[in-house]
Amino acid sequence: MSADIYDLLVREIPQLRSDRRLLTLLEASVGENVATMLHVLQHDIDLDNVHAPAAAEEYARRLAQRGVPIAALLRAYRIGSARFQYWCLEELGHSTDSASVISAAGLRIADITAAYIDRVSEEVVSAYEAEKENWLRNLSAARAARVRALLGNARVDLDSSEAILGYRLRQHHVAVVCWAGAAGDGVLARLERVTAEVARQAGCHGRPIFLPQDESSAWAWLPLGIHDVFPIQVASTFPADVKTGIRFALGAVGSGVPGFRRNQQALGAHAVALAAGPSGPFLTSFDDVAPLALMSGSIDLVRVWVAETLRSLADDDEHSLVLRDTLRVFLEEGGSFKATAERLTLHKNTVQYRVRKAEQSLGRPVGEDRLQVELALLASQWLGPAVLRHAGAPRP
Repeated sequence: MSADIYDLLVREIPQLRSDRRLLTLLEASVGENVATMLHVLQHDIDLDNVHAPAAAEEYARRLAQRGVPIAALLRAYRIGSARFQYWCLEELGHSTDSASVISAAGLRIADITAAYIDRVSEEVVSAYEAEKENWLRNLSAARAARVRALLGNARVDLDSSEAILGYRLRQHHVAVVCWAGAAGDGVLARLERVTAEVARQAGCHGRPIFLPQDESSAWAWLPLGIHDVFPIQVASTFPADVKTGIRFALGAVGSGVPGFRRNQQALGAHAVALAAGPSGPFLTSFDDVAPLALMSGSIDLVRVWVAETLRSLADDDEHSLVLRDTLRVFLEEGGSFKATAERLTLHKNTVQYRVRKAEQSLGRPVGEDRLQVELALLASQWLGPAVLRHAGAPRP
């Protein structure tokens, strides 16, 4: 029953689809609520003695920290209670053929469930609102709002943004997601210290932006100035006792506002790092795990990566399409000009010419990063215009 209700909530309420830790807490909240309701029904427990489960209150607090609307939480309780009653009526139907028994029991279950939801929802709403107030009081709302504006597609004033953030946007930077294995007092302060140390080890000049996301994770941007390379190996060499339990996911280095928006890449690397479990490396770079990060389903992320990997070969025109198709078949045929020519019904010299032109578009021999090129070609083949660069669009 708990698993079914959890799956239903995740499917029906998009705002609840978050990272794995928050989903795990949602699963615990559903499980505790279902167990409590079943105990109330089985043992005729007075609802005056019943309170919201610990996981339910903590989940409400986490949603407040993430800015998820309270309406999404209340809708979850409405949907969950309706599904709970459905299960109970199903079980009643299997247990007796007496319409009067089913009617009486069904009405009693509905009354008790409604009273339980009313009582518990009041408590979780109270927990949500208290946490929201506390969170906003301790977080610079202006900085968070400006970061959200920068990450969106809205036009922003660079001068005022730099003044609010205390950070120069017109430079190279690397976006970061950092998190600790467990929440607790002082975790965010520790994350901020380690982030500053990573920036120092990497030779960054200036103070990073550090923006908490919940009690144990944050987004950050490290300032690189004129440098367009982040020395990831240097940044991971400081003592292990400093970074115990803390991990970082990095986007690719970028400049200006477009580079600032590579936070999406850092989130993709973060998803891969979470999938790797707690034994994963201290630093996970998007450049190293891009194909896996793309499995997160972000079409914007795929589009940027395809453009950066294929360069002018990612243009959405007939010439580039011919070169991409030829190169893709060439790679599928193990780099054989003869086999490619036979498969495409072309002369071998034509295949050689097209492959050479494709490599010119890539700006490098195809063998340098064959796996990345093959995956980008596959994405462009199946996703087409959704990930290709339209005429007039800027190139990376």
